[in-house]
Amino acid sequence: MSKPAIIPFDRNAKMQPWPEFSEAEIATGTRAHSGHAWFEDKALGLSAGIWEQGANESHWMDYPVNEFMIVLEGEVVMVEEGRTVSIKAGESFIIPKGLRCRWTQPGYVKKFFVIHDDASGLKNEGPLKTIRIDPAVKLEPSTPPTEAVLLSPVPTQHAHDYFTDATGQLNIGIWGTTGYTRKLIDFPRHELMHLLEGTVTMDDGAGTVQTFKAGDTFFVPLGTPNAWKSEGYLRKIFVIFQPKT
Repeated sequence: MSKPAIIPFDRNAKMQPWPEFSEAEIATGTRAHSGHAWFEDKALGLSAGIWEQGANESHWMDYPVNEFMIVLEGEVVMVEEGRTVSIKAGESFIIPKGLRCRWTQPGYVKKFFVIHDDASGLKNEGPLKTIRIDPAVKLEPSTPPTEAVLLSPVPTQHAHDYFTDATGQLNIGIWGTTGYTRKLIDFPRHELMHLLEGTVTMDDGAGTVQTFKAGDTFFVPLGTPNAWKSEGYLRKIFVIFQPKT
């Protein structure tokens, strides 16, 4: 059985029509939408891909999933009880499952997404709100990789956690590191990475070498063979899903 591979996200990827939203979901505007899932594990409730839709407004709802999004085009306006949050192209945000809200968009929107359709029945800790990601947020020291997996000196690393879901499996935040080189390993988690600064070269040990730079987004499935090499400082948004065993 072949092992999984790193998945680069392409903002110009071809999308297919998805089943229309119902009248019970959309209050005004288009119910048609399209998308493409590059990764999907129905047993985990985890998917990641790209999506687009024209202008619309939803009814009031309790948001049904945990979702991280990078807005590629357009603007999303989240209406909550007591406040409104606007997220525009180039920005990213998190909607926790259970948030009381209305999704509105004044025009066409395209986005990358990671969805955790959590079927555990557990509830996220409140008060719930739309969480906007600040790329320049102050980071705190974090634990670097062990010397056993490194081919370079131990790097200095920092992070800021924005969200952990009720199951403890989904963690979203920002991470920064000085340059380092890591040995080939089978990746121990699912992770979407969106680079904010720096470059990294990932080698699967079987002839495929991919280099990602600031502005790139890619997904590394659990078990993917890869070695890491970054020179200079690197900063990224991370969306980690660590299945509970």
